[in-house]
Amino acid sequence: MTYCVGVLVEEGLVMVADTRTNAGLDDISTYRKLHHFNVPGERVMMLASAGNLSITQSVLSLLQEGVPGDEGEPAQKLIEAPTMFQAAQLIGRAIRRVRAIEKDGFEAASIRFSISLLFGGQIAGEDMRLFLIYSAGNFIECSTDAPFLQIGEHKYGKPILDRAVKFESDLYDALKVSLVSMDSTMRSNLGVGLPIDIAVARRGALDLEVNHRIEAGEGYFHDLRERWSAALRAAHRAIPRPPYGPAAKQG
Repeated sequence: MTYCVGVLVEEGLVMVADTRTNAGLDDISTYRKLHHFNVPGERVMMLASAGNLSITQSVLSLLQEGVPGDEGEPAQKLIEAPTMFQAAQLIGRAIRRVRAIEKDGFEAASIRFSISLLFGGQIAGEDMRLFLIYSAGNFIECSTDAPFLQIGEHKYGKPILDRAVKFESDLYDALKVSLVSMDSTMRSNLGVGLPIDIAVARRGALDLEVNHRIEAGEGYFHDLRERWSAALRAAHRAIPRPPYGPAAKQG
């Protein structure tokens, strides 16, 4: 299982991804799920992945080496895409090409073709954008009304993002809330776990401002987890008891 989140606010983009992959309780490994395609001063692009690891690695390799074009057109690398929209289209083509190559083998082994990607960033001369790309190669784009997208085990972290993140939110508040949503997911699903990769890109900077891996035992993340748990307990105690049951009727 996986959890990745991208938050696009007025000041820039935050991407957070766990690194745990597992094929059972006794087969747990760590793989990077947050990848960068950057040319400082020209473009900053981030790609987070969820789904079948072999499919993800094949798609990433195609994007790095070049996705073959149609009707003899030259292969194109992700780093060469002229716009973010065309880059998202290229990722969709890479997914469909891997599906075409691997389809028969997957069906014979009764393996589901599963991949989803968060793709965000900025190319010089255009706005910063964030997309969610599905296993069919189609995609949707983040909006100012809902300034975040998630893939993987998203249900545990979504309520926190719904309540706390707005397009006008401070960039590092967006990172903090994203980490809280990651912590909530980790507490509810053992298939999501440390280390956590984080990346922050400020709008217009065309480079990463933060590129960091949070390892087990790191002080800030441990403190964040403890403070969030304490805040929830305090909020629970501060809410009045429900006016139901025998005690309420006696009153």
